[in-house]
Amino acid sequence: MRRMLFLTLLTSGILVLWSGSLTAAGARPDPPRPLGPAGAPLVQSGFRLFLPSLAYVQPPACDPIPGQGYEAIPIVGQPTISPPAEQHPDINALAVRGYVLTNAPKTLVNYGGGTDPTAPQLYTMFLDGRLPQFPNVYQVYDWNWATNSRGSLIATWPVTLLGMGTGRGEVLQLPARYNGAPDIYQGTYWALVLYASTERITFVYTRLDTVAYGYTVHVEGVCVEPGLLNLYRQQNAAGRWYLPALKFQQPFGRANGPEIKVAIRDTGSFMDPRSRKDWWQGR
Repeated sequence: MRRMLFLTLLTSGILVLWSGSLTAAGARPDPPRPLGPAGAPLVQSGFRLFLPSLAYVQPPACDPIPGQGYEAIPIVGQPTISPPAEQHPDINALAVRGYVLTNAPKTLVNYGGGTDPTAPQLYTMFLDGRLPQFPNVYQVYDWNWATNSRGSLIATWPVTLLGMGTGRGEVLQLPARYNGAPDIYQGTYWALVLYASTERITFVYTRLDTVAYGYTVHVEGVCVEPGLLNLYRQQNAAGRWYLPALKFQQPFGRANGPEIKVAIRDTGSFMDPRSRKDWWQGR
């Protein structure tokens, strides 16, 4: 005489099937089961475990972007080598200076005063040209150059670093400049990559190895396109006389999570990236 007992453990998602033998007169009982090294019984041969197979494939955040190739162009002036780019509070500003969350409206804001019709437009960083959600806003720390140390938070604007909602693996491209804005080299290249790592990038709309002139954009929370990252590392190691350059709205990486953080600077000064009249014209 045999019986089967099926037990479904809903909390663990494990189905256990037990088959046991009742000892009848004259039947041989099952032999005793050996104990494990700690004295606990081993799993009996009469048990069969069915473990659920769960698979979750995340969107590729660091995959190469199809169709993209990158070139290095000669810089103008001297390269910045001291301190090295990795440790430079202007070139790798977000990592070296740091930043904190702040309590300010997570929306575009309207400031008075003049505007530059050729300023980089941050909505063009997204392939669909959308106005993204702003899940967080931040303030970046200032830098004390006299003591070569971090200063207080930059207080010129209530926000100096803006979180933008993204999808993991979403392609990001160079923010466009319109209305007669000049390219930086041979009618083809529009921005120079001053710094790149596995999670952030800095580019300027000049051929100078500095953020002191023109517009600078810092992006964090991005997986820089592998070919671009390798080219930057090669040129940085070679002395920075040449640096990678980006074509008009050329993709530079993919978002590696639900938020990227973006800072924009004008002649070295951190600006408010929420300003509608400057970086989100027409939005």
